[in-house]
Amino acid sequence: MANIESVTLEVADPTAADRFYTTAFGLGPQVRLRASEAPTTGFRGFTLSLVVSQPANVNALVDAAVEAGATTLKPATKSLWGYGGVVQAPDGTIWQVASSSKKDTGPATRQIDEIVLLLGVGDMAETKRFYVDHGLTVAKSFGSKYVEFAAGSGPVKLALYKRRGLAKVAGVSPEGTGSHRLVIGGSAGTFTDPDGFAWEATAPAPTP
Repeated sequence: MANIESVTLEVADPTAADRFYTTAFGLGPQVRLRASEAPTTGFRGFTLSLVVSQPANVNALVDAAVEAGATTLKPATKSLWGYGGVVQAPDGTIWQVASSSKKDTGPATRQIDEIVLLLGVGDMAETKRFYVDHGLTVAKSFGSKYVEFAAGSGPVKLALYKRRGLAKVAGVSPEGTGSHRLVIGGSAGTFTDPDGFAWEATAPAPTP
């Protein structure tokens, strides 16, 4: 089964971005940084989600991100599906922080249970078929609205969302042009998907 080993964010200042992500989220090698001045405007067509176990952990991560320089796009709040908020990092990447639980079960921590890369796509059926052909296995599918792939042994899960819907969830306009400023590293190989997202072949991360 193909999987994602890492995502590389292309940023103007890798040192500043590394400082932000270390301080805000404590992310490891699954999120990497690369210097790039590629032109981009507006919504870049993707978000990254940090899934945690309880609302207190959502608040801890969102507060840490804002203190480190992030901008709040959607304040953390309850919804039908759980509890979550959205922030935008100084490099422009949009992060959703969410829990399916609406009640706390213990002290707040910044433990991250899952990282999900959500790609905004134009034609759901075409992109879903493309990824299945490249070795990914569908775990959940809700017609043309949402598709989630099995993570396998990789630390990052991939999901597809209609671009306009994903922008709405993120709290931004769906308009945007230029580079996605994102490279997806995994076992599926080196290619570019129908929506312009670039993949490159990577070896699995070493086990600690």
